[in-house]
Amino acid sequence: MERMMWVMDTEELIRTVPTELFLGGEWVAAENGATFPVHDPATGDTLTDVADASPADAVRALDAAVAVQHEWAATPPRERGELLRSVFARITERAEDFALLMTLEMGKALPESRAEAKYGAEFFRWFAEEAVRIAGRYTHAPAGNGRILVTKQPVGPCLAITPWNFPLAMGTRKIGPALAAGCTILMKPASETPLTMLLLAQLFAEAGLPKGVLSVLPTSRAGAVTGPLIDDPRLRKLTFTGSTGVGRALSERAGKAMLRTSMELGGNAPFLVFDDADLDAAVEGALAAKLRNGGEACTAANRFHVANSVREEFVKKLTERMAQYRLGRGTDPGTTLGPLINAGQRETVGALVQDAVGAGASLRLGGSVPDGPGWYYPATVLDGVTAEARILREEVFGPVAAVAGFDTEQEAIDAANATEYGLAAYIYTQSLDRALRVAEAVESGMVGVNRGVISDVAAPFGGVKASGLGREGGSEGIEEYLETKYIALQ
Repeated sequence: MERMMWVMDTEELIRTVPTELFLGGEWVAAENGATFPVHDPATGDTLTDVADASPADAVRALDAAVAVQHEWAATPPRERGELLRSVFARITERAEDFALLMTLEMGKALPESRAEAKYGAEFFRWFAEEAVRIAGRYTHAPAGNGRILVTKQPVGPCLAITPWNFPLAMGTRKIGPALAAGCTILMKPASETPLTMLLLAQLFAEAGLPKGVLSVLPTSRAGAVTGPLIDDPRLRKLTFTGSTGVGRALSERAGKAMLRTSMELGGNAPFLVFDDADLDAAVEGALAAKLRNGGEACTAANRFHVANSVREEFVKKLTERMAQYRLGRGTDPGTTLGPLINAGQRETVGALVQDAVGAGASLRLGGSVPDGPGWYYPATVLDGVTAEARILREEVFGPVAAVAGFDTEQEAIDAANATEYGLAAYIYTQSLDRALRVAEAVESGMVGVNRGVISDVAAPFGGVKASGLGREGGSEGIEEYLETKYIALQ
């Protein structure tokens, strides 16, 4: 009976989610009526078909954004903030709908989706408050020959490209500061998970957002649709979350147009466990850092570097805990690990595991694809991973913990930094001196000390090296959508 109730809720929800383009504040069909399917990763079945935006649709959306940019920028900051606060309340009221929808199109277990619904909504509450705190400065010129007035103004029309792994939060983390700063914005959600962003657009329409300020353009032809926008001189900013490879290509194209860019790219997070760590706490932190979102997170711990003196005990405890995770459909009661996003991602995860085993790693748990429909991969633990294994260099984006040992603190730091990425890192030690020393030495934009979840709307999110440029969230996040203007006064 419980399973049947979920099916009925699913069907009703899918029927009520818009499937057209949200273009200039109106729901419209794509050019020539084109559509593409959205699949359920748990079964491979089609949930529904959504409008497939064309390059012409994208230009029309930019036309609408440009037409209202001045008016939206002139809207009092309090009004912009109150609108964001209104949509925050609407998401909160419909949190269960958002959670179920994300589970259906992305696959994650329902408790994970509920957490994202809350986290994603919080960006609107945070930036509603930041909208009225955009500040400048007024000072005497040091030479005494005038005054210096510094003001902040919105960048202008923005294009945001978001990934499939956090269908709500990756959008709200960009929409929130853009609208708070006074920018209009075009959203291009991932083709795997467009429904959540379309539902969010519906809430903005209900809240009274002026037409043209936000457009949502799902498409199966990302490059063809976003390319003309990036080349259009009326666009002033590009913000992208996704793979480093795509980010590099977009940055190159955006550079030719001299666009402001924010790039939140791939990660290869090290998880360092020192010999003085509380191992039980370290294991719990490892579970949070590794299996949050089923491992499909750019901040997920990818490489576990553990002091050899405690490695066996850590691996034993970690394996016992990961063995308790229940693989299944995200909506099923008791499921703690849902499917991966698609067959290609499952093949990638499996290939990295097999490569590590072939290079000498010991398979302590998992490692085999279960029978049946859906794109499932079990919780997996690899121990004794050697330096030759690709999994130490490449982002696995799945529920696989790869463990390698070290003997000295410097070895741990060197191992942590032996990657082109630098998004997140985790350190477990009971020494404050060591925690600060290692945190400063690790080449990473974010470091968690004795905690496995570090994302916070009030903190700046972003990386160094190949993990990107700019910061999202925190008081720093709105700066990405503001230009600084200096006015010289006599």
